[in-house]
Amino acid sequence: MTSGVKVKANGISIEVEDTGADGSQAGRPAVLLIMGLGMQLIAWPPAFVKGLVDQGFRVVRFDNRDIGLSEHLDHLGVPNLVWESLKQRMGMRVKAPYTVHEMAADALGVLDALGIARAHVVGVSMGGMIAQRAALAAPERVLSLTSIMSSSGARYLPGPKSHVLRALLSRPSGQDEQAIVNHYIKLFKVIGSPAFPLDEEALRERILISTRRSFHPAGTVRQMTAIAADSGRADELARVKPRTLVVHGKDDPLVPFACGQDTARRIPGAQLVCIDGMGHDLPPGVIERLLPPLVPHLMAS
Repeated sequence: MTSGVKVKANGISIEVEDTGADGSQAGRPAVLLIMGLGMQLIAWPPAFVKGLVDQGFRVVRFDNRDIGLSEHLDHLGVPNLVWESLKQRMGMRVKAPYTVHEMAADALGVLDALGIARAHVVGVSMGGMIAQRAALAAPERVLSLTSIMSSSGARYLPGPKSHVLRALLSRPSGQDEQAIVNHYIKLFKVIGSPAFPLDEEALRERILISTRRSFHPAGTVRQMTAIAADSGRADELARVKPRTLVVHGKDDPLVPFACGQDTARRIPGAQLVCIDGMGHDLPPGVIERLLPPLVPHLMAS
C-alpha cells in the first residue's frame, strides 16, 4: 500500500491513499472507499483492500473532512447535538456547519484530483450516505454504488437501542490516551458483530494507532449534525441510476437491518444482501462474507 498524500478537493485539503499512485495500476477500474462517522481511512481493513486489489481494482481511500489528516473545520464551531437531534425528530430544519452534499462533493473532488473520470463508489455507514449523495449528484461518475450498513435517512426508520445510543453519545472518562482507547473499546464492543467478535488486543492496537494518528471529536459532532440535516435524501433515492448493492448486517445494533431494507427498496433495481451475525463493524468474518457478493457487483458494471 502507498503512503498518504494531501490533495485539494472541493476547496479543502484531503488526505488520500491510492494503491495506484505509482502508476502500476493504470487502466484498472477504480474503487473509491468512503468511511463512516468519525472514522479514518485506516479503518478499512487491510484484508478488504487487498481483496479488491487482488481482483484487479485500484483502491482509493481518504479521510473525510474534519477527521484524520484531512482539513479540520474548527472555525465552524461545535453544534448543540442534543438540540439539533431533537429538531430532527420533530421534523424541523437542522442547522449543520456543512452538509452530506458537500461531503459527497469532497469525494468526487478526490477523483478529480487523481484524474479518475469514473469509479465504483463504496461507502459504509455515514460513508454509504455520502456515496448515495455522490450517485445522485454525478451519476455519470459512478460506475456502481455500494451502500453498506447505512440508511436512507428516512425519519421514521428505527434507530439504535437506548444503550447503544448512550455509548455513542458518551465521552472518554479522561483526556489521556488510555482513557480514550478504553472508551472506544467499549463503544466498538457495543456496536460490533455478535457472530464475529474481535480480539480485544487487536482492537486495542487498532484504536491506539488511530488515536495517535488523529483524535478530533469536534469533527465527529459536526459530521453527526450533517447526517441529521440530510432529511430529504430518502425521497431522492428513486433517482439513483448506477447499479446498486446494499449490504446490511441482520444484527446491526446501531443502524438496524430495516434501514438497509428501506434503502434497497427505494433505489430502483438495488440488490440487498443480508449478513447474519453482522453488527456495525467489519471484522474478518464479515469481510469473508462481504467480498463474494461485492466483487461480482463491481465486475458487472
